[in-house]
Amino acid sequence: MSGVSSIGGYQDYSAYSSIASGGTINKASEDASGLAIQEKTKSQVNGLDAGSENLTSAKSALNIQDGALSGVEDYLQSIKELSVKAMNGTLSQDDKESIQTQIKEYLKGINDLAESTTSNEKNLTNNDGSLKVASDGNGSTESVATHNATTDALGISEYDVTGNFDMSVIDKAIEKVSSQRAETGAQTNGVESALTYNSHAAMELNGYQMDKEEEKVTKALEELKTKQALDSYQAILQKQRQEDEQQKSMAIFA
Repeated sequence: MSGVSSIGGYQDYSAYSSIASGGTINKASEDASGLAIQEKTKSQVNGLDAGSENLTSAKSALNIQDGALSGVEDYLQSIKELSVKAMNGTLSQDDKESIQTQIKEYLKGINDLAESTTSNEKNLTNNDGSLKVASDGNGSTESVATHNATTDALGISEYDVTGNFDMSVIDKAIEKVSSQRAETGAQTNGVESALTYNSHAAMELNGYQMDKEEEKVTKALEELKTKQALDSYQAILQKQRQEDEQQKSMAIFA
């Protein structure tokens, strides 16, 4: 490139401009249709890159949510275990009260998790809803479903093993949270697929643009070499004409 740029008179030549810019079209006057394609490709890549940032945030939120729901499941399994222990006719009322005290701690733990699990200040586990994220610049979206894993939503806020109780409500709560986790997992897979697609699509588009720029530079180099050869030939002819003129002049005076 330094050798080309050192040749005087070529800086304003269109082929030299293409080489100097690495094949990038900077003005519509260079190639109007080519510039339109270049800018469209750039817009698509930018949209995919921005979408990938959104998807990465969504994946993080889903991972946070799944971790919280896993914690809720652990609490529920512990409550189930204590409930089985409480269904023992040989236990005293004080024994059952002690078990209930521990269950209350687990219920509180469930609510604490449900109320404190957030991503970018959006709560993920104390309400049923959906957070949409744009996955590219064409209007495609992915969803992050929010779930309600509070004891009220699970139907166990008043669960008490000190009297007659129905342990099936805990089984139903476990089933509900398992279903919530299954949906979270499915959405995580969807987000990961979208991220993979974005990565491949952006790579293909960038590769296409690089190929077009390389093709333009190659063509410009060939054009420049041709011009340099013609210019050199013209210089040789000019020099030859000057020498012929000098010889004619010398012959006249001789």
